[in-house]
Amino acid sequence: MSKVSQAQRLRDLLEDAIIKGRYPPGARLDPEALEREYDCSRTPVREALQQLAMSGMVKVVPKRGTFVTKLSVAELVERFEVMAELEGMCARLAARRIGSEELEALREAHEACRRMAEAGDANGYYYENSIFHQRIYEASHNAFLAQEATRLHAVLQPYRRMQLHLRHRPERSLAEHEAVLAAIAAGDEQRAEAEIESHVQIQGERFNDLVASVQQLQQTGSD
Repeated sequence: MSKVSQAQRLRDLLEDAIIKGRYPPGARLDPEALEREYDCSRTPVREALQQLAMSGMVKVVPKRGTFVTKLSVAELVERFEVMAELEGMCARLAARRIGSEELEALREAHEACRRMAEAGDANGYYYENSIFHQRIYEASHNAFLAQEATRLHAVLQPYRRMQLHLRHRPERSLAEHEAVLAAIAAGDEQRAEAEIESHVQIQGERFNDLVASVQQLQQTGSD
């Protein structure tokens, strides 16, 4: 698994705490308190909060501090709809343009995901899953598209990560990756686009899981 910085690990811990309701919507995150709680210096705390602000998990209010953002289910679904379209474009272009070395790197990323899934390591799968998707963005050979997909991927990271902790989700995700990889390797643009859009979209049971998680988070914040 790729090396993860202290700031990234702290961000992940804070993401988990926010998702689980420990820091409810509207709560202020005090940097000095975080330094003490997580036994780290000011720099990784500042970097972690900056990353969370970029992802939309927190909002920085000048002269007041950093506060946990409250996102509605509708806002999340809108973002996932756009993410599915962007990733669909990336996969379609990747099926047409991917080079042999890039395809091998995508296969390696897929196998890394498989190892994490077989080990039952949801967090490890999360990291390798991000790399798998990034490989597809890069293989589109459209720098602007890859940049936009990467930006929105960061916004949705906490919620994609939350889904991977649901029972059997890493195994299902891996099977979906397998279908995406096969389509790209075969140069089947339409199938690659359809497979990854299905992989990203929030619908059916996954929509119900997202609603339940957000409602639980909001309920925690109102207690």
